[in-house]
Amino acid sequence: MRTRHFAYRTEQVYLHWIRRYVNFHDRRHPRELGAHGVETFLSHLAVDAKVAASTQNQALQALLFLYRHVLEIDLPWLENVTRALRPRRLPVVLTPAEVRAVLAQLEGTTWLVANLLYGSGLRLMESLRLRVKDLVLERHELIVRDAKGGKDRVTVVPQTIMGALRSHLRRLHVRFDQDRAAGAPGVSLPSALMRKFPNASLQWGWQYVFPSGSYCEDASSGRPIRHHLHERVVQRAVQAAVRGAGILQPASCHTFRHCFATHLLEAGCDIRTVQELLGHSDVRTTMMYTHVLCRGAMAVKSPLDREL
Repeated sequence: MRTRHFAYRTEQVYLHWIRRYVNFHDRRHPRELGAHGVETFLSHLAVDAKVAASTQNQALQALLFLYRHVLEIDLPWLENVTRALRPRRLPVVLTPAEVRAVLAQLEGTTWLVANLLYGSGLRLMESLRLRVKDLVLERHELIVRDAKGGKDRVTVVPQTIMGALRSHLRRLHVRFDQDRAAGAPGVSLPSALMRKFPNASLQWGWQYVFPSGSYCEDASSGRPIRHHLHERVVQRAVQAAVRGAGILQPASCHTFRHCFATHLLEAGCDIRTVQELLGHSDVRTTMMYTHVLCRGAMAVKSPLDREL
């Protein structure tokens, strides 16, 4: 997987499904199982485990990689797989007042991350992987590097949090100077940049905007590094904020991204502009937010209201 430059999270997911597949078949070797074993496991996920269609497809891709590229076995067309249903669900979208109520429950770094999720339309990991060099505050924009699909994009930085963001960077620079004076390890770097630019991890521009408070071991080199803030810290804080705000809908960190797109469309922003800000390859993906605009179902007025 690493020779094919798979993301680290993809490695973890594929290994998870391969282990689960082997354990499901009483730890028999995958060579002995073949297509029938794959079909039985995938059908079990849909019928017994009742997983979503995307989860079943994720397991399928992991097993196809195992057989094609590791065991070098070509599987026939898997015709006897019971497919999980793919329901068409609308995203959860909060009103602007509800978003403000949730943000009011947060403080510190999690408040700043949540404001970027809503104000810039970022995914959670996109915000946590931000580097100092990716913030262009003079132009009120930030650059999202290596996002979903390996694409870069530019989005807006809210004017409302500009002061808080600058103060956060100043505090971060103080700790950065202290770490350099103490000879502390640098941050993690993508791909082969550690070999190409060995001192980049110690430079200010490459530091995470939201760094972890402790050091960990680099998955590739095994050396101690400072990684970004763990996503569970923000997820738990947002869940507590949703409960504290009295929101009944199942809102999460990703809900802020849905709200960003929907509220821009409600304000009259062009859908192609919203598409570019979100990084969608197809405008049809962005069009799902037109179904949840706060203008009534399908954005029409009821005939009963016309009579009143």
